[in-house]
Amino acid sequence: MQLEKILNGINYQLLQGSLDISVNDIKYDSRKVNPGDLYVAIKGFNSDGHDYIPEAISKKASVIVVSKILSIHGTSTIIKVDDTRLALAYMSKNYFDNPASKLLTIAVTGTSGKTTTSHIIKEILENASIKCGLIGSIGIKYNDIEIPTKNTTPESYDIEKTLHDMVSSGITHVVLEASSQAFKLNRLAGLTFDYGLLTNITPDHISPTEHENLEDYISCKNKLFLNSKEIIINNDSLHLEEVLKGVKVPQYTYALKNEADLKGDNITLINEENFFGSSFTTSGILNDTFKLSLPGTFNIYNALCAILTCTKLKIPSDTIKKALLNLKVRGRMETALITPKYKVIIDYAHTEEALKSLVETIKTYNPSRLISVFGGGGNRAKERRYNLGTIIGKNSDLCIITMDNPRFEEISAINEDIKEGLNKVNAKYITIDDRASAIKYACSIATDNDLILLIGKGHEEYQDIKGTKYPFNELEILKEIENDLK
Repeated sequence: MQLEKILNGINYQLLQGSLDISVNDIKYDSRKVNPGDLYVAIKGFNSDGHDYIPEAISKKASVIVVSKILSIHGTSTIIKVDDTRLALAYMSKNYFDNPASKLLTIAVTGTSGKTTTSHIIKEILENASIKCGLIGSIGIKYNDIEIPTKNTTPESYDIEKTLHDMVSSGITHVVLEASSQAFKLNRLAGLTFDYGLLTNITPDHISPTEHENLEDYISCKNKLFLNSKEIIINNDSLHLEEVLKGVKVPQYTYALKNEADLKGDNITLINEENFFGSSFTTSGILNDTFKLSLPGTFNIYNALCAILTCTKLKIPSDTIKKALLNLKVRGRMETALITPKYKVIIDYAHTEEALKSLVETIKTYNPSRLISVFGGGGNRAKERRYNLGTIIGKNSDLCIITMDNPRFEEISAINEDIKEGLNKVNAKYITIDDRASAIKYACSIATDNDLILLIGKGHEEYQDIKGTKYPFNELEILKEIENDLK
């Protein structure tokens, strides 16, 4: 594409060279530059792309986009912008010919529930024979394609390329997890969504490398609703006034407590031999009864959000029912093994709010015992580990402390921190460092109506140890156990 067309709508200065050149592709990683590419120098948390301009030039990048004036040798065209991340988003949108405009786009934001809600919507739409793609923390999914993602919401170029590839593959609808970091870092700049969805807002992601305070966190969430044509929100959530500030588009609500366009009620928890989940009724926009194969009240909120969205899209109620009944979301309250004696559930919970909700939810199903297998991540705040022990220990009959991405710390040191929280609530616990052995031990001691909860790894398929990611998959371990039982 001609450079001038790529730069359409962007404020820039031409510092060197000509606009009358053709660009092969856009790259923001100097290692991936090929001759004729446009290289965008982005400042990250740990490194600055401007430092790698000489490498991009040596690889014959035809255009360099910068946010500061530098002494750059060579014949490459040099373009200066105020914000290279913002420019990357708009240049990518131009380069891929605004693929979002050719799709029905649904973006989901919230402190928790984004992944589950996104997957429920995709499942319902596919049950209605609608070709739907998904972009989120578990990966990019469409047709038979699955691509891992490093972030909940990928970089803007990768989003635009993915949307372009989806359109080319016949996809008509896409569901995207929209994180607050994505808005802060302009990964979603230039996109307008047909539907913006809110699951909930609680204080989270507040740290020197994420959001400086709650106001910053909420203002980033607010950007989704300022860039959506219609919005669907949890009317029971906190901070609604702030997150909807300045929003003037049609709004639709769902809730369990407050009045809403779609109200959930009559919740029944179900723990049967071959089913673990709940049933509930809805009133308002849709009057019906649903059975959900995901446990817990918070998953009913996620289901209500999906039901309201899909009802707005005119999906029949029977189609929605079928999808909810057979639903599985990888690593999100996933019932991974059901035996005549016990069930095993895998969940990715990390935040204090998510952990508290997880273990308290499982306890409401009145298992004979709740056996929790978990560890703490290395190179993370020690306070998180104390709280991990306190929250899980208080609600479990037995805790098995084990490995969960120790990174560059010793497992023994991490586990000692967890034990402080466990001791505070007089929890029963043992330590088995090897996570596979810990899971097998939990299953070997389980008796009638026990629930085993595997916390922390979720969809991850590795253990991060001293800079190396070793293959590790909880589902494979449970498959071994299931085969042994047979």
